[in-house]
Amino acid sequence: MSTIRVPDVVHSPTQDCEKLKKAFEGWGTDEKAIIWVLGHRNASQRRKIRETYQQLYNESLIDRLHSELSGDFRKAVIWWTYDPPERDARLANGALKAKMKDIKCLQVIVEIACASSPHHLVGVRQAYCSLYDCSLEEDITSAVSRPLRKILVGLVGSYRYDKELVDIDVADAEASRLREAIQAKQLDHEDVVYLLSTRNVHQLRATFEYYKQRYGNDIDQDIEKCGSGELESLMRVIIRCLYSPEKHFAEVIRSSLVGLGTDEDSLSRAIVARAEIDMMKVRGEYFNMNKTNLDDAVKGDTSGDYKDFLMTLLGARI
Repeated sequence: MSTIRVPDVVHSPTQDCEKLKKAFEGWGTDEKAIIWVLGHRNASQRRKIRETYQQLYNESLIDRLHSELSGDFRKAVIWWTYDPPERDARLANGALKAKMKDIKCLQVIVEIACASSPHHLVGVRQAYCSLYDCSLEEDITSAVSRPLRKILVGLVGSYRYDKELVDIDVADAEASRLREAIQAKQLDHEDVVYLLSTRNVHQLRATFEYYKQRYGNDIDQDIEKCGSGELESLMRVIIRCLYSPEKHFAEVIRSSLVGLGTDEDSLSRAIVARAEIDMMKVRGEYFNMNKTNLDDAVKGDTSGDYKDFLMTLLGARI
């Protein structure tokens, strides 16, 4: 599932910190050493490195990385070095503070709420309160207009059961309820918000399957027929993240690479967020969608240390 290559024998946090400190000193920064250390450590190991670096040198590793690196490489490395809940709290805040809060921006919050474990979402909410002295729900309420606000608050405030438990009768009944809401173009109906924000993902996937069997279309296809507004677009992102996160992130990566120029923020976010979760599945979905190898696509659109870092997270031997 994960694409991170953690060595069989890992240096102690102190040794890793010494190597990083050496990479920061002298004539120029040794970016390769930074990639080698941080790009081959899992989240708990990176946390120990951050804590040990602070203890040894009385400075923040994040701050030092910020001063030593630049551009998209710096942003990707810092996102990776943060504790995942803190990273996502900062990403959510950035999305809410953006001047143009379009669906592409708000989908960051949907990803955090719908494509993460319930425990991770709780961690994000706790980190958000610590960082910004208010809740994520409060900032969504003040920054996002209705009806998107109603749906997003419901999603981030949920705590889903995380075991594989499915009630077939409930799936059947709720597929019918979703159909009624879609036909009435009431995508923000209380019942819809309730079931999308409270049911466990296995239950929801069964509901979506029942929907397709009974009505002949995938549910996101019928939502698209409701219109092309922000509500419809947001609901389709929610369905994709709940039903198949790996397909969603494969599409995020594909969209970041096609056309003129590369959307480095979306590309970095997708790879950093999923490298330790399901990047092997994302890789497979990307190939199914594009008949192209994900590694080759990333290599073709990136360069330098930024490319090397992303390829390290993808499991390449740099």
